[in-house]
Amino acid sequence: MVNSPGLLVHINALLPSLSPAEQRVARLVVADPADAAGHTITDLATAAETSEATVIRFCRSIGITGYPQLRIRLAAEAAEAASRGRPEDDRVAGGEIPPDADLARIVATIAFNEARALEETAAQLDVAACDRVVEAVDGAGRIEVYGAGPSGSAALDLQQKLHRIGRSVAYWPDPQAALASTSLLGPGDVAIGISHSGTSAGVLDVLAQARLRGAVTVAVTNFPRSPIAEAADLVLTTAARETTYRSGALAGRLAQLMVVDCIFVGVAVRNRKRAGQALAAADEATARLRAPSGRGRPR
Repeated sequence: MVNSPGLLVHINALLPSLSPAEQRVARLVVADPADAAGHTITDLATAAETSEATVIRFCRSIGITGYPQLRIRLAAEAAEAASRGRPEDDRVAGGEIPPDADLARIVATIAFNEARALEETAAQLDVAACDRVVEAVDGAGRIEVYGAGPSGSAALDLQQKLHRIGRSVAYWPDPQAALASTSLLGPGDVAIGISHSGTSAGVLDVLAQARLRGAVTVAVTNFPRSPIAEAADLVLTTAARETTYRSGALAGRLAQLMVVDCIFVGVAVRNRKRAGQALAAADEATARLRAPSGRGRPR
């Protein structure tokens, strides 16, 4: 089943698919849901420098029938957030870093954004889809993982973890090599593409080709209406928000790594004995690279 995401998480996920005017409405709503809930439709439209008709279209774009329903949902979300209590440091409550922020505030805000990304990703993760991904990976003949730019670190992490429990898996950081690798895929294989924006052309191309070859295609992205999501049989979404100076970029990678861990641990749990033996063998093979217990620092 799909976990029911909070309204603000849902709006952030749909943000790139909205029109520019609807995005202005969305950003006002997300920035202060309690304040937005108190506005009339005319007030909100004026604040967003748009029309009342655009506010209605925004409501429908996010799956809400009208503005009264939006105000009710926003008020409920604000009340729920208030009942959970404010962050320990209320300076980071908005998740933004102002131009005059000192280093203490920068550290606190980045930590807040990263913790929130993990919590919101877990809250909205489609567990049923994740279980289907685990099942497909567990039974796959070949597993190919693709990721470009910052998302490549999550793709490499998944490749290394699955390899450590004995899975035949390859990660292709080079777009040309990645596209060539799809020629060897077929039914029973799995192709996993990781892209925060969901618009990475290289990852989109390889998933599309893998799908044509009959492989199960999986997308890990922050935006469920992105092109990569449309090219995938199964979609797992993260819930990281972009913030000032793109501190959300690191939060996005952490959210991706959490989803990667869910896939990896899900596969390992299905094969506890085999996975345990493989991990033990890997630890034994790398034991000589670790410093002996009790050895002090060299003088």
